[in-house]
Amino acid sequence: MRVLSAEFVLSAKEPAHYPPEVLPEIAFAGRSNVGKSSLINTLLNRKKLARTSNTPGRTQEINFFRVNDRFAFIDLPGYGWAKVPESIRKQWGPMVETYLRERDTLRLVVLILDVRRDPSEEDLQLIHWLPFYQIPFRIVLTKTDKVSNNELADRRRRIVEKIGFPPETTLVAFSAKTGAGKELLWREIRKAVEPDTGRKP
Repeated sequence: MRVLSAEFVLSAKEPAHYPPEVLPEIAFAGRSNVGKSSLINTLLNRKKLARTSNTPGRTQEINFFRVNDRFAFIDLPGYGWAKVPESIRKQWGPMVETYLRERDTLRLVVLILDVRRDPSEEDLQLIHWLPFYQIPFRIVLTKTDKVSNNELADRRRRIVEKIGFPPETTLVAFSAKTGAGKELLWREIRKAVEPDTGRKP
């Protein structure tokens, strides 16, 4: 995918503040510090469009980005970081669930897991929640440059066992450092948005 333009649109917590439902949307979800912002920046060939931070839980709103004036990337707040104030953590669940369940222009959720970690309880809940609401999703394993090829194969098998998907399940192995998996993930995104990208909004 050739990225001609990518721009931040707005941040929002409530549907009333979302942009109009015009463009097909790809949402990115995952635990805090899983590499979500780095993945978005790598896909878009930008260094700092999506904010990255060494402090987990920094993203506390839903961030909307417009790509090529044809579709949108949605950076959802990370979940599962205990040091974030309890009042904020309690807001995240309903905020993200409302977006995922009610956004008609949502075409795909990219669910991000750190290849070095077993899926958390929150990960598993989301993995089983999305099919219940018939929301298409793909699982991406990030930080693959931090493990060997043998470790990657072992971790992939372990994660498939944990989430209960069949062995042939496609898990995209991705590295923001090396760019591995970037083209494969773009193919998945293109398939999700192509029905809508043939015409201008």
